[in-house]
Amino acid sequence: MAMKTETDAIDFYGRAAQKTSHPVGKKMFLSIIDDEKRHLEVLKCIFEGMDIGFPEESPMRKIRTVFEENKESMLKNMSATADDTQALEIAMRMEKESVDFYEKAALNAALGSREKAVFERLIKEEEQHYVIFSNTCQFLSDTGNWFMWEEHSAVDGGTPWA
Repeated sequence: MAMKTETDAIDFYGRAAQKTSHPVGKKMFLSIIDDEKRHLEVLKCIFEGMDIGFPEESPMRKIRTVFEENKESMLKNMSATADDTQALEIAMRMEKESVDFYEKAALNAALGSREKAVFERLIKEEEQHYVIFSNTCQFLSDTGNWFMWEEHSAVDGGTPWA
């Protein structure tokens, strides 16, 4: 079931990336696909009873890079289509369902087992994906307010220590 969940996510995010007109949204979907493929490989190893390693990667760090690389184009008044935001809303639901599934799997896994540790890592990464999709949806829906709240420029002068 976990492998099917990851496969479905890869398929959906691939189709969403093709249909998304906004370049930042497209890159974001493609980045998340890489995470989901890594999740799928880890799950295959568990299923086959192999000794697994789960490379330490941060979905949030990869997305920050996508946003940093595209900040100038993001600042231009590029509007998202309804399809873009709808795809993000579906992605958020999918990630929430994945978190729910992995939470149940972690509860049923033996205490201290490798499987339990993997499921707990998957929960954290899927939660980060949810935040990424939510943040992107907010950005595409209301760019001006997104920059105010995310960058704090209007509130504290844009200084990281304020």
